[in-house]
Amino acid sequence: MVEHWLAQARSGQWPIAQLLDCASRLQAAGALEAAALLYQTWVSSTESPVRHVALFNWGAVLGELRRPKDAEAVYRMALAVAPNFAQARLNLGHQLEHQGREAEALAEWATVYEDENPVSLGAEPLTLRLHGMNNAARLLEQQKRYVESEALMRRSLTLEPRQSDVAQHYVHIRQKQCAWPVYDTFGEVTHNFLLMSTSLLGMLDESDDPVLQLLTAQRYVLERLPKVTAAPLHKGRKREGRIRIGYLSGDLHMHAVGLLTAELYGLHDRSRFEVHAFSWSRDDGSPLRARIKGSIDHYHPLHGVPDRQAAEMIAEAGIDVLVDLQGLTNGARAAILTHRPAPIQVSYLGLPGTSAIPGVDWILADRFVMPPESLPYYTEKPIYLPHCYQVSDRQREASVPPTRAQAGLPEEGFVFCAFNNNHKMSEPVWRCWMRVLRQVPGSVLWLLADNPFAQANLTRVAAEEGIAPERLVFAPRALPADYLARFAVADLFLDTFPYNAGTTASDCLWMGTPILTRSGKTYISRMAGSLLTAVGLPDLITTSLDEYEQRAVQIGNQPARAASYKRYLREHGRSSPLFDVPGIVRDMENEFERLALDARQKA
Repeated sequence: MVEHWLAQARSGQWPIAQLLDCASRLQAAGALEAAALLYQTWVSSTESPVRHVALFNWGAVLGELRRPKDAEAVYRMALAVAPNFAQARLNLGHQLEHQGREAEALAEWATVYEDENPVSLGAEPLTLRLHGMNNAARLLEQQKRYVESEALMRRSLTLEPRQSDVAQHYVHIRQKQCAWPVYDTFGEVTHNFLLMSTSLLGMLDESDDPVLQLLTAQRYVLERLPKVTAAPLHKGRKREGRIRIGYLSGDLHMHAVGLLTAELYGLHDRSRFEVHAFSWSRDDGSPLRARIKGSIDHYHPLHGVPDRQAAEMIAEAGIDVLVDLQGLTNGARAAILTHRPAPIQVSYLGLPGTSAIPGVDWILADRFVMPPESLPYYTEKPIYLPHCYQVSDRQREASVPPTRAQAGLPEEGFVFCAFNNNHKMSEPVWRCWMRVLRQVPGSVLWLLADNPFAQANLTRVAAEEGIAPERLVFAPRALPADYLARFAVADLFLDTFPYNAGTTASDCLWMGTPILTRSGKTYISRMAGSLLTAVGLPDLITTSLDEYEQRAVQIGNQPARAASYKRYLREHGRSSPLFDVPGIVRDMENEFERLALDARQKA
């Protein structure tokens, strides 16, 4: 049949409608190379006033085949025939982006969205302009050109206010810039619409209301995840011998999850457990990634593997307990879990809250992060660990601490630090920190220089509170060992709220620096409190902003008190239950074994 179609295409007389129909049938059958050849043959043999349509479709097939250079060439041929063909220009932008030619991609998209009436084939001009704006905004956000990106999002939402995806990015890009209020309304874009469009990560930054976090997770699940009605994939599969634990993640590299779990995998008792990883993590070439892969019995790469097929791989491997390390965070593949490839599916670490993913029935926790009154707001049941929910890495190494001068700090005065990512900072807490600085003469606040827009906004609000810019010391990002060394120079870490420090809190306490936290009503706002409880410093947990401010001022004006906390952590911190990582792993294993054996008996 294909040979017959190719002969027709070579004839130069084949109507384009038949070409499009036959090529579409080949695409539907997965025969992309054949479809591309069919278009190529027709284009090289036929002169037609609609030749640019065939070229456009050929370019789309080449794009699907991940041949961006070839696709670029074909789209340029289409534009040579029809210079105002907006769809071809938009797709050309995508192929340029795939080749890393981002400035050229932005220029192609701008050509479309700056034209108030772009020429189209069967598409509304507004739709094409929005496509160009939204993709340019996305790419600018990736480049950390936040102000330009936000401006394009505002233009897009002004033209079409009901774009939830754009509103979601608009909210989060304002969080990244510490642009307050985050829910800045304009035109027909209402506060309610921005709230209902907020991503789960954005909601964790913005609200300590467990109901809002649950509803945000459920909305994502309802809108984005497939509805699976088939029988669970784990059904009917015999499981025996050692219990098989599978870790599901795309973050097994230089990432907060990779850093926290680096020691976990190798500590599993191989006489009782077999450890698998199902991962689409990028190979960043780091020693951390090599260490993680080397400590796993069976590493299954899932790059390019469809979700259903990945779930079948997990089921075929006979996994008893599947531990999802991502939830609904960036790059997650939650759809794998909806097929229920393992009888026990557990949420852990990556999403410190409920995911509402169907099939995830359990979440690893402790009684501090998930007190009884919080349980109605989780779709998962807790697996309670006796001391602390969080594993960490006892092999992390720090450089020699810098001097205050090397760190850009004054020689005298109390040093507060807050090395959390800027998107975790909220206006009430930031203004609280500025009040603390006012009440602790000579003190400074040492921060992470995440991006210049956040730095400018934070400095501006500080000035509104009467704090001179030199009392804010912004530190650039550093290699892990150098970053860890900084903690030794600070006197007290000030935690963010409602998104507490997680990995950063572990690093801080490991290095012997005390943390002052405010604990709230949600898992994520109680993380640092859990760590402080396990390390033996519960008096650094506060439950209101006023109490938090008072405690920070008290400690800042009593440097000996901060030194006492440091001495305690130096003498007892690393021997506390918080850093008894083998003990935490044994506790996890005992719970996993209990659940897995129960599931085997019921199978």
